Amino acid sequence: MEDNLLRLLRQKLVDGITMPLPVLTRRDTWIPRVAGKVLAVIGMRRSGKTSLLWQELGDRLANPGMERSGLPWISLEDERLIGAGPELLDAYLEIWFSLHPQWRQPQPGKLRPCLFLDEVQVIPGWEGFVRRVIDTEPLDVVVSGSSAQMLSAEIATSLRGRAVETLLWPFSFREALRHQRLEPSITAEHWSSAERSSLQHQLERYLLEGGFPEVQGLDARSRRSLLLSYVDSTVLRDVMERHNIRNPLALQWLVRQLLAHAGGAFSVNKLHQAMRSQGLAISREHLTELVQHLEQAFLITSLVAGGGSLRRTQSLPRKIYPIDPGLIPLYDRSGRANLGHALETVVLMELRRRGAELSYLRSESGREVDALALLPDGQKLLVQVCASLHDADTREREVTSLLELADTPTGRSAETVLISLDARPPDLGDAARRLRWRPAIDWLLDDQT
Repeated sequence: MEDNLLRLLRQKLVDGITMPLPVLTRRDTWIPRVAGKVLAVIGMRRSGKTSLLWQELGDRLANPGMERSGLPWISLEDERLIGAGPELLDAYLEIWFSLHPQWRQPQPGKLRPCLFLDEVQVIPGWEGFVRRVIDTEPLDVVVSGSSAQMLSAEIATSLRGRAVETLLWPFSFREALRHQRLEPSITAEHWSSAERSSLQHQLERYLLEGGFPEVQGLDARSRRSLLLSYVDSTVLRDVMERHNIRNPLALQWLVRQLLAHAGGAFSVNKLHQAMRSQGLAISREHLTELVQHLEQAFLITSLVAGGGSLRRTQSLPRKIYPIDPGLIPLYDRSGRANLGHALETVVLMELRRRGAELSYLRSESGREVDALALLPDGQKLLVQVCASLHDADTREREVTSLLELADTPTGRSAETVLISLDARPPDLGDAARRLRWRPAIDWLLDDQT
């Protein structure tokens, strides 16, 4: 390896160890702790993966006995490293060990050192290096990256059982408040009327603007431009280039439809007919594949129908949601803020953050409940979401659907929860004995479901 490159690696090592930790908004993302496994931080572009790596480094450094020299960090997104292969990573590791040889010797009873590789996908063959290090050296490895090579399927294939994943979403509502230094320090029952009104305002703003870190505080035009660039980059690099898509117009049309209609049922036949009416030739099978590609790239997420027979649930359509409410207005041409769909998206993403397995329920009569959630502790919830319940017809529709599905074998053992933006309790009548209403701000800022 050239002397200039070795000097560069040595300088990057020293800089990574000596630079102060950046002051960042703390994320609530759950991180699995499995000895002997690579930790891979994955998620949609610009959701904050590099920041989460710094947070993990800071958490390890806070442990007694750990020193900064035992936590080497390198960002590999550097034009001076273009064209380098896995030998660069090996050289970096050897430089670190030569400067701090104490970390190469196993230290029973002490914390293991950890190698942090940010934007690791720019180094071809990085997977082999990481596998070898995990198998032969007494240290942990944490990696992150923003490309198709760092999607869940690629991690599972390239690291062959040697990795655990942390899936990072954009800011939750609580994290967005924390970022603005508005996170409440007390529980909901202690909020004043003024505090509750302020939080309600912030939630309605979050439903419109979303939680991508870089868009926080931007004006509407700048926010729209930035979010569109996120979508374009994800579609181009993580879908079109990765899967060699030869019909980009059909893919772009599909993205607009799916992001503009949060909670919409994915009907292959209807979408296929609509695309053909636009002069877009595509097979039904390819259309289904495109939706799968968009979900694998973390641009959308989907819910399958739960309950009932396997044949029936498979015959029902999936429901599609963007992974952040800020993406909905990009393509919604209705000219109005769709708070109901945005709130439904936020609640479902919050359930995912809490580790829930999700599906939706549809009764034989056609009534639906937005989510059946099975939480890690075994708790089961039936969750219905609505912008407002003060209109009598809306309230009757939502409550009747929730109670009807609660009487099915699937829903009978679940706690029923009704979530809305209302500040005042709706008049639920006799139904109040069977279900629990939660204001959205209370539920989103409560650690309990």
